[in-house]
Amino acid sequence: MVPMRGEQPALYEKGQTFPESPIRFKRTSVGEGVRGLPLIANVQIVDFDGDGRNEILVCDITGSRITLVEADKHNQWTERILVEHVSVPAHVTAVDFDGDGDQDLLVAILGNILPDDGVIGRVEYYENLGTEFRKHVLLDHVRRVADVRPGDFDGDGDLDLAVAVFGYARGQVLWLENQGNLHFVEHELHRAPGTIHVPIGDFDGDGDLDIAAIVSQDEEELLIFDNQGQGQFHPRRIWKSVNLDLGSAGLVAADLDRDGDLDFILPAGDNLEDAEAYPQPYHGCLWFENQGEWKFISHRISHLGGTYAAAVGDLDGDQDEDIVLVSMANDWNDPGHASLVWLENNGQQDFRSWQIDSQPIHQITIAMGDLNHDGRMDLVAGGLNLRRPYHRMGRITMWLQDPVSHAP
Repeated sequence: MVPMRGEQPALYEKGQTFPESPIRFKRTSVGEGVRGLPLIANVQIVDFDGDGRNEILVCDITGSRITLVEADKHNQWTERILVEHVSVPAHVTAVDFDGDGDQDLLVAILGNILPDDGVIGRVEYYENLGTEFRKHVLLDHVRRVADVRPGDFDGDGDLDLAVAVFGYARGQVLWLENQGNLHFVEHELHRAPGTIHVPIGDFDGDGDLDIAAIVSQDEEELLIFDNQGQGQFHPRRIWKSVNLDLGSAGLVAADLDRDGDLDFILPAGDNLEDAEAYPQPYHGCLWFENQGEWKFISHRISHLGGTYAAAVGDLDGDQDEDIVLVSMANDWNDPGHASLVWLENNGQQDFRSWQIDSQPIHQITIAMGDLNHDGRMDLVAGGLNLRRPYHRMGRITMWLQDPVSHAP
C-alpha cells in the first residue's frame, strides 16, 4: 500500500490558469480538420514506417477508423486511413506482432463510447501486409475494452496480451496467453468495472513483466499483478482513494525520477458522468514514486482542473523528465483557462506548472515526441467533444517547439 502523506500545497491556488510557458510552441491543426463533433480517443507518436521520422497514430471514433498523420518532404502534414470500420477504437498500439519486420496494429474496441454493459468489446489485430491490413479478432464476446498491451508474460518467446475490460457495471482485467496460430487462452486477473489502462513493465526489478491497472468505476484504485512466473500473477493493491469521485483518467508507467525503476503518473479529472463537467479541487495529477519492495509514495504534482491525460519526456532538454497534461473539463467559460500545461522538473522532482495553451478545449489524449526531426520534443493532442461548449474545438492538434525559446 502507498503510505498516504499530507497533500503538497498547490503552487497556484486557483489552479485553472497558469503562468505562460517560457518554451514557445506553434499550434497547428493537422489531419482532416473539424467536421461536426470530433471524437478522438487516442493519439500516439511513433515511427510507423521505419523511415527515421515520427508519425501520428490516431483512434478516430467519429470516423470509425485508425489513421496515420504524416509529413512529406516539404513538411506538409496529411492524414491517411490505415483501417476502416473500427467500432469505437479506444487505444491502438503499433507492434511487430507477427515478427515479420513491419508494424502491425493492436486495437482495443469499446463498441460504444457511452455507458454500456453489452458484450460489445473486442481486441482486434490488424496484420500489416504492406499495402493493406488483414483483420483478426483475438478476443470477442466481452464488455467494452479500453486498452490492450503486448508482452511476453510467460517467458515462452511470443507476445501475450494484457487487456482492460472497462465494461460499465461489470468489467475485468485479463491476460491472454498466446498459444500460437492466433489462438489465445483467456485468464482473469481481476473482476471489477472501470479499468482504463494496463501499462506493463518490470515494476519490481525481478526480470519479468508485470501488469498494472488503474480501476475507476466502483473503486478508484491502482493495482499491480506481480508476475510469479509460469503464467501466475499475484495481485497487489498499491493505492486506493477514499474519494470515489476522483475521476482517474489513465495511467502512465515511466521512470520519472530516473532512479532505475518504474513509477506511475495518474491524471485525475474525469467527470463525464456529471451533466455539467466542471473542474474540482481534487483534480490534477498524482506521481507514485517507486521505493522498491512494492512500496510507492504518492505526490500530488498538479491541480489542473479536468486533467485527463499525461505524457512524460524531457521537454526542455535539461536531462530530466517533465510531464505534459491536457484538460477535458476545465472551466471553459473563461477563455484563458488552461487546456494544455507542462510540469517542469527541476531535477529534484519539484514541479512548476506552465501554461502552453487554452485551446482547443476538451482534450482527452496527449503524446510527446520529435515531430519535425529537429531534436526537440513536440506535442500532439486529440479532442473528445461530447459536451458544451461547442466552440474552440479541435480534432488533432500539434504544437511544434520554437527552437529560439528555451526554459529558464
